[in-house]
Amino acid sequence: MAALLYVLSGSTAAAQGDDTVAVPAVVVAPAEMRDLRERATFTGRLRAIQRVDIRARVSGFVEEVAFTEGRRVEAGAALYRIEDDVYRAAVQQTEGSISAAEAQLELAKLQRDRQQTLVERGTGAPAQLDIAQAELGRAQGELERLRGLLAQAKLDLSYTTITAPFDGITGLSNVDVGAFVSPETGALTTLTRLDPMQVEFPVATSQVLRFRRQRAAEAAGRAPSVQLGLPDGTTYARKGEIDFVDTKVDRGTDTVTVRARFDNPDGVLPDGALVTVMLEAGEEQLVLSVPRRAVQRDQEGAFVLVVNSESKVERRRVEVARTTAGRAVIGSGLEQGERVITEGINKVRPGIVVDAAPAAGG
Repeated sequence: MAALLYVLSGSTAAAQGDDTVAVPAVVVAPAEMRDLRERATFTGRLRAIQRVDIRARVSGFVEEVAFTEGRRVEAGAALYRIEDDVYRAAVQQTEGSISAAEAQLELAKLQRDRQQTLVERGTGAPAQLDIAQAELGRAQGELERLRGLLAQAKLDLSYTTITAPFDGITGLSNVDVGAFVSPETGALTTLTRLDPMQVEFPVATSQVLRFRRQRAAEAAGRAPSVQLGLPDGTTYARKGEIDFVDTKVDRGTDTVTVRARFDNPDGVLPDGALVTVMLEAGEEQLVLSVPRRAVQRDQEGAFVLVVNSESKVERRRVEVARTTAGRAVIGSGLEQGERVITEGINKVRPGIVVDAAPAAGG
């Protein structure tokens, strides 16, 4: 009998020892309010705000290439000079013709006035007055024609100096000094304006509609922040702003083209480069959230395991509004400060007591 009691007492002690060891250890994190403003990432392509082909508007031999390839030039700076001797001669010739036409006009006026005086005195024939009036009109018409030719001649002369239409970076020159150029020659070079720079990127229609609602709600607040991830993995230092949202949906992809503008005074952003566009809501958005790994799902939906004040585990159904930055935004089902299990979930079940340790970093 004594031996049996010893065995039973030993078994009981062992069982009690097992209960002590069986309390599982878990890691918990509090449900807390955080600024988790909405963020989204897209792939876009940089595009120069202005890019034009520089062409000749008159024919002639190139006398000077007045720029350095790949350098910045200011609006109005000379890029090419075409020999202008023929065009200067045309201006001078037309100016001479105008002087002669002005003299002819004065003579026609005198003739008309003389005939009109004679008719008024009754000594002149009305037919001669009609002829004089017609000659005056012809002289006036010829003078206007020549003035038009002079304007065209001066315009052609001005085209012999090809200037930059805006501040920009020059491309390679396709012609050298001595080459004959004309309007049919094609592009002599290109001029690209890199400041500011634009980036275009496709956005799903649903996101565009949400963005527009946010813009309407934030009309008095800050606009969404736009940043660029560059091809070398770095983030562009300057933030941009959205300046265009297309009204047409691409039926093939169900996306809308959105455009943002960035200042580029140092020319860091290259025309045509593929970049990452990162959008972030402009206003602070404090929402209740938990680490995303705390959220589990079954056939009924999402749930978390909560450790209550008695260190017991509770299963709590929650509504997850969205996930971002490694966290789940909780729409309902939790209160601020409640502790959810983030590690050791597979070792516990509702109703048991656990040894809860806070997650690193709080």
